Amino acid sequence: MNKTVPDFLSVKSISLLLVLVMLLAGCATPRPEAMIKVYDFGPAPVPTAATGSLAAVALFEPQVSPALEGNAVLYRLAYADAQQLKPYALTRWSMPPAQLISQRLRQQLGEQRAVVAPGEAAAPFNLRLVLEEFSQVFDAPAQSHGLLRLRATLSQRVGGSETLLAQRSFVVQQPAPTPDAPGAVRALTAASDQVIGQVTAWLALWGRP
Repeated sequence: MNKTVPDFLSVKSISLLLVLVMLLAGCATPRPEAMIKVYDFGPAPVPTAATGSLAAVALFEPQVSPALEGNAVLYRLAYADAQQLKPYALTRWSMPPAQLISQRLRQQLGEQRAVVAPGEAAAPFNLRLVLEEFSQVFDAPAQSHGLLRLRATLSQRVGGSETLLAQRSFVVQQPAPTPDAPGAVRALTAASDQVIGQVTAWLALWGRP
């Protein structure tokens, strides 16, 4: 009898230990709703027939403020403290927003002209972008919009010199369908597509070399 008691207790202890390990492992595994969600702008619009009649442009890497260098989806509580940018904890862009905008712009400009990287090929025009604002702004707890502010500078290369042609700021607001991270993504994607259309139309005014 004395020998069987320790054996019984040993088996029971091991069973309890296994159950405890499984419970701890379950707590350590992220739940599906707690995993980080990654977004981009989605598929680009279907291109129309490319004319390719406009002069080539060199598209430089966009510049941004330090707050916009990362992949965070940002928001502001304008009704409380409009000067503070906050990131959503479980939502990210697939790449920094300025790169997403540059990539989308390159695709759309490519329907009208060749778009090259600086130094990649000779191009009569240089296009530089500065992304100044890219956030969801809450005017009230349940009301928000996506705000995008972009500055574009166009210059022309003649011989070995570069001459400033034009500079313009683009500001677009798009209402967010929901007051949360998915709503921010949809609003900022719509704002980006609108700004890209405006930049494309603006550049068409300077299309000839």
